[in-house]
Amino acid sequence: MGPITCLSQLDPNGVYTYADYLTWQLDEHVELIKGKVLRPMAGASRRHQQLSRRLEYVIEGHLRRSPCEMYHAPFDVRLTRNVGAGDAQVQTVVQPDILVVCDPAKLDERGCVGAPDWIIEIVSPGNLKHDTKTKFDLYEENGVREYWVVFPGEHTVLAYVLDAHGRYEVAGEYAAPGPMPVTVLPGLAVEWSEVFDAAV
Repeated sequence: MGPITCLSQLDPNGVYTYADYLTWQLDEHVELIKGKVLRPMAGASRRHQQLSRRLEYVIEGHLRRSPCEMYHAPFDVRLTRNVGAGDAQVQTVVQPDILVVCDPAKLDERGCVGAPDWIIEIVSPGNLKHDTKTKFDLYEENGVREYWVVFPGEHTVLAYVLDAHGRYEVAGEYAAPGPMPVTVLPGLAVEWSEVFDAAV
């Protein structure tokens, strides 16, 4: 069989691995969740881009004094808990909007292997369940220490951190001007108004 160049060539009921994913020649960015192909990610809206850029600007300024590194989609994050890190074993590859990795051993030329320390997803109208349920469960299960969900329409950020039992608890819900502290990066608090003020 020739190369996979469009999603219709993939079996919607099939189970795929990162090794398969690497061979695909698709125009769209897709994600693999436990072997299942997720629909292509929609192009980011202008507001999505604006909020992402503002968050990245604040985070990058803080990380200049830190060993941690920030990346943004498209950037492959291979979640490997319980499956091993070999290309043919990994069945989950996600493309978080923004992520911070503090362990350089998790980074290679193709992205991140294992759980980033902090992931931020900016909700789009079509991916609410994906970010608030599917990815919430996935990131919790894989040990992503801090997960922020940004709701552009509501100008709200929900911040979750792992508790001692490896379950997410709400660290904060931010919907008005004030600092939004980052648990995994002590000393960093993102100002709500720097992200949302005058957001269109």
